[in-house]
Amino acid sequence: MAEALRGTGDAPPLATIARALRRERQRAGMSLSELARRAGVAKSTLSQLEGGGGNPSVETLWALGVALGVPFSRLVEPAAPRVRVVRAGEGPVVRSETAPYQAVLLASCPPAARRDVYTITLEPGNSREADPHIPGTVEHLVVSNGRLRCGPHDDVIDLGPGDYASFPGDVPHHYQALEPGTSAVLIMEHV
Repeated sequence: MAEALRGTGDAPPLATIARALRRERQRAGMSLSELARRAGVAKSTLSQLEGGGGNPSVETLWALGVALGVPFSRLVEPAAPRVRVVRAGEGPVVRSETAPYQAVLLASCPPAARRDVYTITLEPGNSREADPHIPGTVEHLVVSNGRLRCGPHDDVIDLGPGDYASFPGDVPHHYQALEPGTSAVLIMEHV
């Protein structure tokens, strides 16, 4: 779980994650053991996260979100004020433990809406292999800089600056930078 998640500055938003995991687990009526089993996460890891400790990776939090049936953003973003600004370089950053990939949550899906907005940065190297998100998820992507390869494993596409693509996020998919300094805006649409 090294270098997995950090909040504004270098401190992980562990208190936010702890509150969100407890709230969503209780809402779903699941025990720690049941959620750990469904997410494929050790019960001790889940207990540590709910206690405000640990350093969860993007993969761990996605697995917990899928098991809980909630968007990933609901686990990492604190309640937003009425007017919200996220300055460049700020916001909760989530890093992959298997690829040079990071996502910054810009806006999460409020209860009546069905979308989350991220900026992502990628560097050449291993691809970010994403497990399926909650059923009905669609990913929308606009490349800002560089070039990347992304999409479901059976329908991969290459994109450059200004290119837009959408694809199902509820199937295995991946992201891989083809040039240094690749970045994009990612909108996760949840049904």
